[in-house]
Amino acid sequence: MILLNKYLLLTSLLAANLSFSQEYLQQQFEFAKNLYEKENYFDAITEYKRLKFFDTNNTYGSFTDEYIAQSYKQGGKFNEAIHYFTLAEINAKNSEDIYRIKTEIIRINILRRTADNALNLLDELEKDGRWIDKKDEINHWRGWVYIFNDEWDKAALEFSKISADHELKILCENTHKKKYSVTFAKVASVILPGTGQFYTGNYLSGLLSLGWCALWGYIAVDAFIENRIFDGLAVTNFLWFRFYQGNLQNAEKFAVEKNIQIANESLFYLQHSYSGLKP
Repeated sequence: MILLNKYLLLTSLLAANLSFSQEYLQQQFEFAKNLYEKENYFDAITEYKRLKFFDTNNTYGSFTDEYIAQSYKQGGKFNEAIHYFTLAEINAKNSEDIYRIKTEIIRINILRRTADNALNLLDELEKDGRWIDKKDEINHWRGWVYIFNDEWDKAALEFSKISADHELKILCENTHKKKYSVTFAKVASVILPGTGQFYTGNYLSGLLSLGWCALWGYIAVDAFIENRIFDGLAVTNFLWFRFYQGNLQNAEKFAVEKNIQIANESLFYLQHSYSGLKP
């Protein structure tokens, strides 16, 4: 009888302890989630990690890792976010969860501009038969990879695979058309100094380049005609060539700056006005 009472008491204590543990874990999960929803991301990380420590049965495993990863992502800690998304993927319970987590890893690679990693992961998803119905979404994220890699023509091609009149396809095409050819700007300036600057709308710089090159070129040629070889070489090397080289550098610089401005305008629109899925 005494042994039976001891057994019942021990069983009751174990049951009470188990109930307390489950209740504590649930409270801890809700507390951490509340911090996350209030955008206290780093406090949320601390509480989710506390939950992981006490969750010996891994009841909240995948959810905890995913919330930690999302918190790191929101805090701009992309490497840490990928680490915890990878842990969440390991503990994922079904293929849909795995796909969602893999997509999150791709989105972080887009944000941190590791295009090769993102493209490799997208290729893996595309080849996996489990997600054959996700082709449009895969093309969507591949398009975003090219946007962040400043390859707007390739991005437009990916979005066109989804729809011929896709909003992002049209935006990317227009952005690509607006951009200046850096090669053309340089080649034009090789042929006629200042042309590259005119091409990008920097007319004053173009006039100055043309004027200085014409002036020092005339003086150098005049020196050679009058057999003042040393003067001609000095003017050519130290004056004409200097302004000619500066003309080429400016042509390239202005084209690059204009392209950055055009790309930033499109990115600003995507950040503030586009309502679809974004990284």
